[in-house]
Amino acid sequence: MVPLSERSRWAEGVRAYGLIVAMWLRSTMAYRASFVMTAVGNFVATGFDFVTIMLMFTHVDVLGGFTLPEVALLYGASATAFGLADLLLGSMDRLGRRVRDGTLDTLLVRPVPVLAQVAADRFALRRLGRITQGLLVLGYALTVLDIGWTPLKVLMLPMMVLSGAAVFGAVFVVGAAFQFWAQDASEVQNAFTYGGTTLLQYPPSVFAKDLVRGVTFVVPLAFVSWLPALYVLGRDYPLDLPRWVAFLPPVVAAGCWLLAGLAWRAGLRAYRSTGN
Repeated sequence: MVPLSERSRWAEGVRAYGLIVAMWLRSTMAYRASFVMTAVGNFVATGFDFVTIMLMFTHVDVLGGFTLPEVALLYGASATAFGLADLLLGSMDRLGRRVRDGTLDTLLVRPVPVLAQVAADRFALRRLGRITQGLLVLGYALTVLDIGWTPLKVLMLPMMVLSGAAVFGAVFVVGAAFQFWAQDASEVQNAFTYGGTTLLQYPPSVFAKDLVRGVTFVVPLAFVSWLPALYVLGRDYPLDLPRWVAFLPPVVAAGCWLLAGLAWRAGLRAYRSTGN
């Protein structure tokens, strides 16, 4: 049972996040032509990732035993999940800059949770382009693939995207917490966020088993798309895992957020102002 004070603090954080996001949305919509151009640019730029995969399939029929529509399912699921996390929490990588120049102090004196302020800072609606592109690829895969649909497989799709977004979001928060100590670690964070989604766009069979173990048991990115997507496709899991692990993404996401919350609190307590 979450204490009442803790629940009220969470509610306060969500409310503050919404107010800050609304402020940035009003700012964005003041220049609608600029927003449309940047959103389209984001859509096109991220679309080149899938174009690269399509070019590969002009030379091969399968990649790691997977056809183009099957890879498109992996790509679409991971890209959409990451796009949602990037939209909601993509500003977390700016924390290191605030720690270095001391502007984080201005957030600490406000009666609003710091995490909500950092997450909503400079909310970029243009990132909808990445989500749209991921959904289009996912729609293509679901249209072309011959899948024996069951109620569980149907439910697996939204669960995979939402849980995957939560896992990526937790990685964003942990990476930001690390910057309290490192102060210039945004690229390390990007290796697990942007690098992670690029990894998940390809079948696990093309990677070394040690890497697959790492993203399954250490940084559990495999639960974003690989394991639930392989269940939908009726494919064998990597590392001879049991079939029921495909239903664990919500549990894994909750565990990741628990660790992210602890890391964030530890980092915030360890912060020393540049004026100290």
